[in-house]
Amino acid sequence: MRHFGDFLQYIQFIKHYSPHTVDAYRKDLEQFFIYCSADSNSEESSVDHHLIRGWIVDLMESGHSARTTNRKISALKTYFRFLLKEGIITSNPIARVLTPKSGKKLPVFVNEKQMETLLDDISFGDDFDGFLNRMIIETFYNTGTRRSELINMRISDVDLQQQQIKVLGKRNKERIIPLSRSYCEVLGKYMLERETEHPSPDEDWLFLTHAGKKIYPRMVHRIVTKFLSMVTTADKKSPHVLRHTFATHLLNQGADLNAIKELLGHANLSATEVYTHNTFEKLKSVYKQAHPRA
Repeated sequence: MRHFGDFLQYIQFIKHYSPHTVDAYRKDLEQFFIYCSADSNSEESSVDHHLIRGWIVDLMESGHSARTTNRKISALKTYFRFLLKEGIITSNPIARVLTPKSGKKLPVFVNEKQMETLLDDISFGDDFDGFLNRMIIETFYNTGTRRSELINMRISDVDLQQQQIKVLGKRNKERIIPLSRSYCEVLGKYMLERETEHPSPDEDWLFLTHAGKKIYPRMVHRIVTKFLSMVTTADKKSPHVLRHTFATHLLNQGADLNAIKELLGHANLSATEVYTHNTFEKLKSVYKQAHPRA
């Protein structure tokens, strides 16, 4: 597949896909190329829908879920659209391929009482690490940001006077997220502690490690898992669970779905609508408990 490198540069520098997405697409396409080479098809122009269907069947028989398989197909669709746009192929072989159906899983979230316990009753500690750990939890829950967005926040993005923060999302799209007064108070205390701990950091990243370096994904995941484990027994404990929690709690309190979409940085409302399933489940639960004939 001679144009693979050109494609990766295209999605990284022209389409501005995130490094995580570029890496995922690279791995998915490499897997497809290996399958093609085993079938003696090494040129893009020789790939047809029969070959792609065979690859999908191979993925499913190897134990990949429909969701994972569809993600790999998405990478393939983007690749062939690129080849078509560049005039490398004249027809898109994946256009005739049906994707496997997958049921949408409800987002895992922490209920309001559990979040109150975590933020009000559990001690994070009075040293710099304690302030940092609290701010990571508070920021996910108060802003609904993605892990990569939180890691890349800078001091210059924060406006405590206006009570807002600028977030750089997917494909370099900026959005402004309002901050509550109570969150700004906690953030202000952290920033003072940060200045004391690291008076002259190399860069103005908002969240720094104890050593004064930029925090990193595994560290953030470890901190979130540790503290969520104190209040929930759910199997899944991750930064994204707090993002789901942010959106679900807003919706439960009557927030407009379009407003939540903007806060989360979703490109389409369909991505946000998944949270309505959680609120519907809550309504069903209340109905069963309260209605005399339920």
